This record gives sequence, C-alpha cells and structure tokens, in this order.
Amino acid sequence: MGNTPYEASHEDFRTLCREFLAREAVPYHDQWEKDGIVSRELWRKAGKAGLLGTGVPLEYGGGGENDFRYHAVLAEELIRARVTAPGFIAHNDVLASYLTTRTTPEQRERWLPALCAGEHIAAIAMSEPDAGSNVADIRTTAVRDGDSYVLNGQKTFITNGENSDLILVAVKTQPQRGAQGISLLVVERGTPGFSRGKRLEKLGWTASDTCELFFDDCRVPAANLIGKENAGMAYLMSGMPRERLSIATVAVAAAERMLADTLEYARTRQAFGQSIGSFQHNRFQLATMDTEVTIARVFLNHCITELNARRLSLADAAKAKWWTTELQVDVANRCLQLHGGYGYLKESPISREWANSRVQTIYGGTTEIMKELIGRTLGL
Repeated sequence: MGNTPYEASHEDFRTLCREFLAREAVPYHDQWEKDGIVSRELWRKAGKAGLLGTGVPLEYGGGGENDFRYHAVLAEELIRARVTAPGFIAHNDVLASYLTTRTTPEQRERWLPALCAGEHIAAIAMSEPDAGSNVADIRTTAVRDGDSYVLNGQKTFITNGENSDLILVAVKTQPQRGAQGISLLVVERGTPGFSRGKRLEKLGWTASDTCELFFDDCRVPAANLIGKENAGMAYLMSGMPRERLSIATVAVAAAERMLADTLEYARTRQAFGQSIGSFQHNRFQLATMDTEVTIARVFLNHCITELNARRLSLADAAKAKWWTTELQVDVANRCLQLHGGYGYLKESPISREWANSRVQTIYGGTTEIMKELIGRTLGL
C-alpha cells in the first residue's frame, strides 16, 4: 500500500524475521500467554540470529545499521506472526537507541554487547502511580552521595519489568526544577534496594511481562548516569518521535492483519445462503476500513522516511501515533463485529487483537496528550 520505504536488504531481513518467529516463537506463544512472560531463551536465540541491536555499532555486537526500517520490519513481522511485540520494541528500539546515542564508550562497552546478544533484557521506567503521560510529574528521586545516587520511589506499568536486567529510570535529581530537574539512570538487576512487584495481569499482550518497580534507598553508581545530570527531559523528548513511530508501526501492521483476516472470513462465512461479505452493509464496512488502513500506511511510510532523514517532528510523530492507534482500535471493533459470535471467543485471533489494541492509545502518550502537543504547534 503506497510507496514502500523498504529496499531489498529490508525484505531480506523480513524473511529472516519471519522464519525465525515461525520456528522459535509461534509454537510456544500460547504457553507464554498462559505464563504471562516470554521465555528468556527466545531473547538469546533472537540475539544469535541477529534480530537484536540492528542499530548498534558493529564493535558492540550490533548490526551497524542506523536505519529505523529494520526495527519497523521486525515490528511488522511480530504482528504478522501474532507474537507479543511491546517487549521487543522497548528493548530493541527504544532502549538500544538511548544506550547507543547518549552513553560514554565505557557504558556502551559494558551494556550493549549483552543487549545485542539477548543475554540482558532492557526496560524503560517512566510511568508512576501518579505520573503517566506527563513525565514532569514523576516523584522518584535520586540524591547524589559520593560516587553513587540514592534512589527512592516507585514505577509502574513497566514492560519487561520482570525479565529486565537493565532499566533506564527517569528520576528527579533536582525536584525544585520540575521537568528541568530530571535525569536518566541505568539500574541493573541485583542492585541493593531495588525490587519488583508482582506481575500485573492485563487485558491484552498477556505474554508481555509487566510489573511495578520499587526503589528503597537504592544505591546506583554515578557511572550509570546517562548523559548529563538534569538533562533527562531533553533526552526523552528527543527520543519520543522514534518511540511513537514504533507504536504507530505496530498499529498499522495490526490493522492490516485484522483486515486481511476479516476479509477472508467474510468471503467464506455463509449467512442466508450467501457470504457475509456480499451484503452491502458489510461490503461497505470493509471498503471503508481498506481505505482508512491504506491512508494510514501511506502516512506511516512517509514518517518512517522522515525519521530516517532526521526530519520527523514531534507533532508529526504525535499525529501518526494517535491517528493510527485510534484506527487500530476502531478496526478491531468493526472486525470483531463482522466475526459475530466466533469473534468473541478467546481462541479467536480477532479477540486477541481486539484486546491487544486497546492499550495502544494509552502508552507512549495518550491520544489526548498527542492532540495537546499538536495543538500547541498551531499557535493556539
């Protein structure tokens, strides 16, 4: 649909992703959904296959391809295979990007090889019980004490929260400065004073481990500070277009997958002696969705090209994020309705897609926050 941003090398990578997921993830995914967590063995196998750290320099074990299109391909293939996507995106795109661009050579040498190999799993911890889309409201603090920072606070809704070995934590180092007093620290598994809450049970993405994190006089080496102290908000803002485009990529891929499944169902399901797709109302519903999904794909492809050229604005990333995720939810609703009673069964793929879709308009910044960001660029 539309002019594709992908070249032959990306399609070769797509084949690699597709074959890997069919072999190493699809046969085990139902069990992971029951367990509420993906096996760590999958991460190690993904690292060995070259699926992790595609944008990380070669000297640190990565693919050396600073090209978002590889990340987009992996996200699309995760959705196509019906394999949980948020954990891989948080680790492979969001965290790897921060730890590649904002770190010292010593930090990169210490963290990136294990991340690329899948030996260490990464998470990002911003949300708190009283602070979601507005990061400036966080209350977790970090006080410098000699060669360490002492962390106190709580994070919630953390993707890869249970599996993670490295967590990029947003903290207040100068609370009186508000958003300008935020810093980023990497907390490593086993750090004294760091603990995890019980696994949170979610409506969807049930194989993606999510939990709360607690910091009680947690002493983190000052060497784990990312970039400069109190510059964390600027780093987060610069990374937001990429994160939101990753979410939009999942949204469009999911909408395309749901539409394809529903078209097949509408061609074969019979009612009143004819296929349900032959009824005008249903045919118009499908025609509308096909049009909307095509438009979403064209805009997504445009934004991917802009991001690679380092031209994607915060506003356009927000537009892509809210529009495609709201469309994903709408397509999920309409496709489930067209599946009738079978769509309401847990064993039905469309019911899982419906449940997975709902959070997309919430994390990474809610739809309302996205519209607020766009509105500010309009001189209002």
